This record gives sequence, C-alpha cells and structure tokens, in this order.
Amino acid sequence: MRNKIIAGVAVGAIAAVGVALPAHAISDTNADLYVLHAVPGLTVDVYVNGDLTLDDFEPSDLAGPLDLPAGTYTVAITAADAADDSSPAIGPIDLTLEANMSYTAVAHLDAAGDPTASLFTNDLSTIPAGEGKLTVRHTAAAPAVDVLANGAAAFTNLSNPDEVKANLPVGTISAAVALTGTTDPAIGPADVTIAEGVNTIVYAWGSAADDNLTLAVQTIDGLHSVPGGVDAGTAGLAADSNNGLLIGGLGALAALIALAGFAATRITAARAAK
Repeated sequence: MRNKIIAGVAVGAIAAVGVALPAHAISDTNADLYVLHAVPGLTVDVYVNGDLTLDDFEPSDLAGPLDLPAGTYTVAITAADAADDSSPAIGPIDLTLEANMSYTAVAHLDAAGDPTASLFTNDLSTIPAGEGKLTVRHTAAAPAVDVLANGAAAFTNLSNPDEVKANLPVGTISAAVALTGTTDPAIGPADVTIAEGVNTIVYAWGSAADDNLTLAVQTIDGLHSVPGGVDAGTAGLAADSNNGLLIGGLGALAALIALAGFAATRITAARAAK
C-alpha cells in the first residue's frame, strides 16, 4: 500500500504521464482516506484505532484509498517498528470522516518545525465548463506566502496549515511564490496547466530552515459540469489504485525554474467520455 514517486529535472513546464484505470466511486456509507507522509527524515508506523495500518511509512510515501465506514478514527504515528501505539511521535488524533467524502491526512511539520498532522477535505464539487480548480495547501515549516498568477497575487498570506482554492479558466498560467506582501518571486515563475474538470492540489512540505522543502501535486479529475467525465471520488494519492501524484523538491523546483523545466510521474484514473 506504499508507493514513492520520484521527480526529476527536464526541459519544459510541469509534465505528466497518464495511465488509464477504472473510475472509483465512494459509497453512500463510506469515506475515502488518503495519507501523505510529509515529515522529512522520519520513518514511521501508522496505527488506526490501535491497529498497525501502515508499516515503515517513509517521507514522500503515500497510501490509499482506505475505504472506511463513516465515523471517528483515532490515528497515532509512531517510530518505525514500535511495539504498539502507546508512545506516538504524532498524535493520537481523532479524524472524523463523513460518508461519500474524500479526505487527505497529511503528517507534516507545523510553522515552528514540530511534527503534526492535518486532515484536508478534498473538493469533489462540480467545476463549471471551461474551467479547472487550483488548490494550494501549506504544510511546510516556512513563513506565510503569496501565490502569484501571471504576476498578480491570486492567493495572499497563506500560512501553515491553511489551504486556498479557486476556479480558473482552462489554460496555462505563470505561477510563482513570494513572501507575503511582496511580488518578487522567491520561487518561480513556472508554467502550470489548468485542465478542464480537474482539481489540481499543490502541497508545500518540508522545512525552509533545513533546506529540504518539497512540492507535491495531487490531481482529481472527472469534475466536469457537463457529461464527459465520471466523478471518481478519489483524491489522486492512491498507491494501490495508482492515481495521480507529482512529487519533488521545492528547492529542485527553484533549480527547475532556472533551467525552465520539471518532469514528474503522474498516474490518473480513466474517465469514460460520453
């Protein structure tokens, strides 16, 4: 149930390779839970309600979907090969999952650099025709930032562990990240493609102080407002079902931008075009 996806540097903008798979629907009584390990340098075990669920979970590993009945689950994250969950490194925390919903749980660093965990609800709402959605989640030990689109601030004062999102017209935008209140890019600019009916979710994780900031991009497709896609109801972080994730270093991204290139692996769920 674990998978690691390695990103490399190449000429061009953010690129991806797609593999077609059957669509997956969330039941009316269950929820989908995905897990992203975003704490640098810490291999862990993950316990759910006292049971070992993910063994030797490493930084940049991902798992899911865990198909779980709606309810509240106690999650504890321990050192690797711990005898039980009695001495967690993170938690225990209670995660409340609602039926017919999709979630991503992220183990990450807080703004001060201490390990923590956050639960995000993945937006599966319909996207208007001709548009895609961009979601940005700040899960790094780093200051507040502004996200710039075509040189203007699209999202401002984004702090850990917050998220922002907006529907944007289909096309390519020039994206960059700057310290809040400035327009001088600290990272970027780089071209990002907004695809119709797709929620593109960008995570920043790692530590600015330790110079190991990392970028992950999760995609959810099939959110069209007109026939042409089937709502997969998944978050795109599935290791077993091979849904999409792009992962790499923000430091590498800065180098990428200087070189005008970034390549990654993306695995997406197939859609039946009608």
